[in-house]
Amino acid sequence: MIEVASLLAVLPELVLTVAGLALLITGAFAGDGSARVVNWLSVLALAIAGLTLSTSLANGPDAFDGLYRADAFSAFAKALIYGAAAAAILIAPRYFNVGGRARPEYPVLILFSSVGMGMMVSAGDLLTLYVGLEMQSLAAYVLASFMRQDERSSEAGLKYFVLGSLASGILLYGTALLYGFTGSTSFDGIALAMADGVGKGELFGMVFLLAGLAFKMSAVPFHMWTPDVYEGAPTPVTAFFGSAPKVAAMALTVRIAIEALGPAGLDWQQIVIFVALASIIFGGVAAIGQSNIKRLMAYSSINNVGFALIGLAVGTPAGVAATMSYLAIYVVMTIGAFACMLQMRDEQGRPIETIASLAGLSQSRKGLAAAFAIFMFSMAGIPPLFGFWAKFLVFDAAVAAGMTSLAAVGIAASVIGAFYYLKIIKTIYFDEPAAAYEAQGGAVENVILTACAVVIVFGYLLNPALDYASAAAAASLF
Repeated sequence: MIEVASLLAVLPELVLTVAGLALLITGAFAGDGSARVVNWLSVLALAIAGLTLSTSLANGPDAFDGLYRADAFSAFAKALIYGAAAAAILIAPRYFNVGGRARPEYPVLILFSSVGMGMMVSAGDLLTLYVGLEMQSLAAYVLASFMRQDERSSEAGLKYFVLGSLASGILLYGTALLYGFTGSTSFDGIALAMADGVGKGELFGMVFLLAGLAFKMSAVPFHMWTPDVYEGAPTPVTAFFGSAPKVAAMALTVRIAIEALGPAGLDWQQIVIFVALASIIFGGVAAIGQSNIKRLMAYSSINNVGFALIGLAVGTPAGVAATMSYLAIYVVMTIGAFACMLQMRDEQGRPIETIASLAGLSQSRKGLAAAFAIFMFSMAGIPPLFGFWAKFLVFDAAVAAGMTSLAAVGIAASVIGAFYYLKIIKTIYFDEPAAAYEAQGGAVENVILTACAVVIVFGYLLNPALDYASAAAAASLF
């Protein structure tokens, strides 16, 4: 029989599953006219799921005989995931209303994707990992091609599906190898088998597993899908892809590396260091020549994944805590930046995505220009904005662990990223004005971008709470 404690541990997923099914039926019978109500009810469901995280934690770390883990680490990651998912739902209606009508399927797909992401970050077994990852991915494929009348969106969905299927196959092959050579699918069992030494079969399984996860994080060299999908997908979907799934994939990778592959630390550290530096350098260089702001943000996300991986490469509680803090700050910057992009509309209300169209924004929309500048400066790591603190934490953890050369290369490479962020600010404030945007943006977008900008500017006031939460999350893995 399933124990009550196990059901209480998965209460956030149960809430989202029940809400998703109920809202799916509501949308099917009430039609597109129910989209607004379904949107707000979906946000409410995410808020309730977030509130149940405390109940989930109170019932012990393991559920279903170790298949699922409800600990401080998963609670931290889920809080970020639910917040990013709610923001992606709230900023969407105005965008979809331009090309047609908002549809209730959009928030429902995000709810189901959030269920999968919750299972990913709480996985204690390779089976839970794969089921959660596939549930998240299946919803994401549909979201990428959500604008069926847009060829770019359909192309993005198809590319994401084909390459995502390949990555899932690679990951599944890695899990099969690990099971074959360790005799267990549980993270604890794999760690116990590897404690006696890492054989060649286990090493190959680890490499394939990390390769599949690198695709989900869009880390180099498995990043090839990211620019096309970010550009082709609807902008609210791109905002979602750039935040919640990133957190889920990164948190899952951290959990596997520390809990399952901990005894093989010297082996996976080399892989993570290479992927981190390659992502930082390639993401920075490739973004320089971009003219589409969504493609630029795609390379920016690759760049930021590299910085977050530096904390994981350290392999210490301080390094993991730095990675989680980085993800929290990154989510706020990303949501805020995309809320700004959703206000890039011509006088007829049609979305515009070119960086050149930002010219003269400081004269026509001073508030929007200031918000853009805040997020770009923060992503570049310019003090005293909160983005600087995110980079400082991972570099400090690397130096404390004796990886000074890794930190030095990361700091030097961050200058590359600063160039293209500053290019956007230069376009906004110093280039000859382009055609003006619509006079006023959406109210919800304004509230979200203002809230994100306030957090980025005054985020240091939140440092005690953030440091405590990330340290507790990291400690639960060790």
